[in-house]
Amino acid sequence: MKAKILIISLVHVTISLSFFACSKMGDDLKTTTVSLSLPEIPYDYSSSNNSGSPVFNGVDNNIATLGRVLFYDTRLSVNNSVSCGSCHKQSIAFSDNVAFSPGFQDRPTLRNTLPIQNITNTGFFGFSNPSLFWDGRADFLPSMVLMPVMNHVEMGMSDMNAITEKVKNLEYYNALFVKAYGSNEINIQKIADGLSAFVSSVSSANTRFDRSRMGLTSLSTMEEQGKNLFFNKYNCNSCHQTEQLNGYEMGGGFVNIGLESVYTDKGKQNVSNDPADNGKFKIPNLRNITLTGPYMHDGRFETLEQVLNHYSQGIAASQALDPRLKDATGQPLRMNITDHEKTAIIAFLGSLTDYAMITDPKFSNPFVVK
Repeated sequence: MKAKILIISLVHVTISLSFFACSKMGDDLKTTTVSLSLPEIPYDYSSSNNSGSPVFNGVDNNIATLGRVLFYDTRLSVNNSVSCGSCHKQSIAFSDNVAFSPGFQDRPTLRNTLPIQNITNTGFFGFSNPSLFWDGRADFLPSMVLMPVMNHVEMGMSDMNAITEKVKNLEYYNALFVKAYGSNEINIQKIADGLSAFVSSVSSANTRFDRSRMGLTSLSTMEEQGKNLFFNKYNCNSCHQTEQLNGYEMGGGFVNIGLESVYTDKGKQNVSNDPADNGKFKIPNLRNITLTGPYMHDGRFETLEQVLNHYSQGIAASQALDPRLKDATGQPLRMNITDHEKTAIIAFLGSLTDYAMITDPKFSNPFVVK
């Protein structure tokens, strides 16, 4: 009977609670009232699993709903000030609009916030995804989602037991865990699983570029010019494979693009200890790229025009510069992109914006502060 009572419907469930939150470490604690409202169907279903529970992109809807609450819950930070959603903002494709996002003490993070879209638990042929974080230091999504929570700059939690205890002490999670797992037992594996389910459900496949490929719409003349330049003359698609939902080349995903001759941040080499990985960083997914500036791992470029200026004239000779960015003599390539071509390429990149994803209620913050 008690179990049945716990398994309450999440149809427009509203849970009112009071808890302490602080905006910065050292601020006086203040009481904030928060309403948590979850709609009955926060996801579009594509199929059902063996138990009949709805599944979205291979993700159980109830687990993804739990993950959505965890993703936006500031109580997962040590001082209740920031959540995953503080740096990954839906309106800008789950990226941030500053070079370095502020952590729980307002200290800046060490790298620019990557957008979250079309990330899966596994990579091609079932192998783990090789391109999580700018330097590839995580190859499994459930491991990746806990790293920012444990990071000493980002969310500052001291250990995984502390995360679990915080979640256990928040009354609204009881029903969410029962709904997701059939039990109110809360552990770190389920927390990571929930966060992973939500993150991997954030899908972008409804851009005008996608619809034009299906014959449902047409690109403008300028966008078509930019598309031809992107795919043909400048071969941008060699790295940024826009037709792939993950956005980069199969079997790779990390490239040294000559941002510096000698890299202060060595990128993937910091993880692999291989000099061949010096200055290599993850190839970003270009979907919603017009929204996700500033650009590069350190946010050095404010605009897409500055990015194109780099490829046009600014590629530096460096130890592991990608061969595609070298000329016939082995020197850094000078693409000499004209101003008109830059305008056309940027126009094409605008066709990669997915307005449905960045406004979809199922990805939005369920916490309403009053």
